Amino acid sequence: MATRDNTLLEITPEVLLKAYSCGIFPMAENADDPQLFWIEPQARGLLPLDSISIPRRLARTIRRDPFEIRVDTDFDGVIEGCAASRPGRTSTWINERIRSLYGDLFRMGHCHTIEAWSKEGRLVGGLYGVELGRAFFGESMFSLERDASKIALVYLSARLIHGGFAMLDTQFVTDHLRQFGAIEISQSEFQDRLDVALSCAGNFAALPLSSPPEQILEIVQS
Repeated sequence: MATRDNTLLEITPEVLLKAYSCGIFPMAENADDPQLFWIEPQARGLLPLDSISIPRRLARTIRRDPFEIRVDTDFDGVIEGCAASRPGRTSTWINERIRSLYGDLFRMGHCHTIEAWSKEGRLVGGLYGVELGRAFFGESMFSLERDASKIALVYLSARLIHGGFAMLDTQFVTDHLRQFGAIEISQSEFQDRLDVALSCAGNFAALPLSSPPEQILEIVQS
């Protein structure tokens, strides 16, 4: 279900967090549309943190440590990467209001980025999402080099598991996410799980940034 926002209602970061706690999130029709749609999927995507599957080839790639993984160092770069056109997708739902609102959440500590940097110091992939209680709401990801966004997702999952999070919302289920074990649940079941996850806080910063690839894999696969 999607509803266009009321232009008389100012969407503040606080309103946005309240919306997440109610199981809805905003999107734009395209980058040039100043208005937002409130989205409440009837079937919600979820990546269960206790049963994540990592493809063998990807696990081997992670062990080779091809990227430097950083956390919360370049929000603008990540959202720019997520909004950029790419083969098969010329438009984006990330407009200026999205950039501004999530930038505010980032400065408030509720929005986080997981970033994959090349050994030469170039941002080549990553993702961003919203933390609220023990729930993390994945928003978007991008990749300029093979496996960069997939590796960022694995590092995010390890950080959430280690920090005591209860759920990783993916909004929808795609083939990209299905290989990791993403499932679809009903809107009502999602809200039940979300209510439990919001009852206390997770610790996004609990996992040391220096954690080696083997530890990341062990956290996720155990």
